Amino acid sequence: MIIKGKVWKFRDNIDTDVIIPARYLNTSDPTELALHCMEDYDPQFTKKISRGDIIVAGKNFGCGSSREHAPIALKAAGLSCIIAKSFARIFFRNAINIGLPIFESEEITDQCTEGELLEIDTVKGTIKNLSTNKVYRTNLLPEFIQKVISVGGLKEYVKEELKRREIDV
Repeated sequence: MIIKGKVWKFRDNIDTDVIIPARYLNTSDPTELALHCMEDYDPQFTKKISRGDIIVAGKNFGCGSSREHAPIALKAAGLSCIIAKSFARIFFRNAINIGLPIFESEEITDQCTEGELLEIDTVKGTIKNLSTNKVYRTNLLPEFIQKVISVGGLKEYVKEELKRREIDV
């Protein structure tokens, strides 16, 4: 799969309260959550981004609480993926579970700037900065995880597997 989008840069330690403030956790509606994505970091964030854009962040992205609302808000806001130096373990798993591609890269986070255009080849495990023509390596997601992401998350993956095995849901 090829993912292409414009970069939005974020610092280290972006926690789930920054991604989706706790005051909005009274809903699990993705559309409503998307409206408030990164609101406390940049109140205009969701007005600035376009569908397919990419967050590039520092270390420990998604730290804090284990709420699944955070990756849901990011995906529903239209972001195509997140690239960071590292992710909080539970955020990483929650993102995969809802079908939000996430990639780790030490280099790209330091060597790209906001507004540049990136292209991620999920099969090859490469990130190409289309603005500078530099290519970087990223973690190659296992085939199973790539399949989970490609069908929209773990729930959809399980449904497909059950259908494939002809088991009634």
